[in-house]
Amino acid sequence: MAGFQDIIGQEQIKEHLRNALATGKVSHAYIINGEKSSGKEFIAKVFAMALQCEQGQMDPCQECRSCKQALSGNHPDIIYVTHEKPNTISVDDIRRQVNGDVAIKPYSAPRKVYLIGEAEKMTVQAQNALLKTLEEPPEYAVIILLTSNVNTLLPTIMSRCVMLHMKPVADELVKEYLCGQLQIPDYKAEVCAAFARGNIGRAKALASSEDFENVKSEALSLLKYIQDMELNEIIAAVKKITEYKLEINDYLDICAIWYRDALLFKATNDVNHLIFREEIQALRRTAQRSSYEGIESIIKALDTAKKRLDANVNFELVMELLMLTIQENS
Repeated sequence: MAGFQDIIGQEQIKEHLRNALATGKVSHAYIINGEKSSGKEFIAKVFAMALQCEQGQMDPCQECRSCKQALSGNHPDIIYVTHEKPNTISVDDIRRQVNGDVAIKPYSAPRKVYLIGEAEKMTVQAQNALLKTLEEPPEYAVIILLTSNVNTLLPTIMSRCVMLHMKPVADELVKEYLCGQLQIPDYKAEVCAAFARGNIGRAKALASSEDFENVKSEALSLLKYIQDMELNEIIAAVKKITEYKLEINDYLDICAIWYRDALLFKATNDVNHLIFREEIQALRRTAQRSSYEGIESIIKALDTAKKRLDANVNFELVMELLMLTIQENS
């Protein structure tokens, strides 16, 4: 399936695009800005398919020849701009695939739709080349830029595009999607939704990641027994985590959610709103052992560790300081 109804959340973007289709007031250029894996590519594909649909409705019919071509990725008038260099979209890429192509009329559809993924990778020269097309686009051209960092785009590009910002999807909707569409068990879906922070693609990846399950159980067993461990045992346990493919931030997030649960349980004595409620016995022990100030110090230390690692401070040093803070306050 690939219609507007399959987009989870993002009500404002859906409303804007469906309204453009209903009124025929389609812009020549759009920027969809949102973090990696947030679903912007899917939205762009649905919109492109709807623009080319032979039924001319607000939603793509998914049945006509044009929709079937779009679904298979072989529509001659939906052009996916590619780039050979992994971190750069060059001026040649834009000249060859957009500027050099846009003057040719559509092959079989009313429009030509260009999708430029990872648009933040366009060099300044590539952006200036694209600007020429954006300034005088042919009637039938629609250019959609997808970016995870809109600040890398020139103000002149931004001023010529309709800007659409992805919003974090509510945890409840993410959980519903994981349980309904992917048949993920309730408890696991809740944990993945909490970690994904409103990013549907990230939630899907975590739900199907074996590493995530392993890292979660390693992290929780460390947190449960940390006050009885020697520092060298703690460091060995942390080193083991780095063997997995997940980022260290996921590990720190697991720790942060554990201590937020402990804080919440300490304050309310209520199990219902806890993410790790299946671990209630261990959480109760953590909550009883630590003071409010102690748990808050740990949560703060986890945030500091993230910032230090982002700034490339020595990994072992950062983790040692963090674990000492956790141990002192547990």
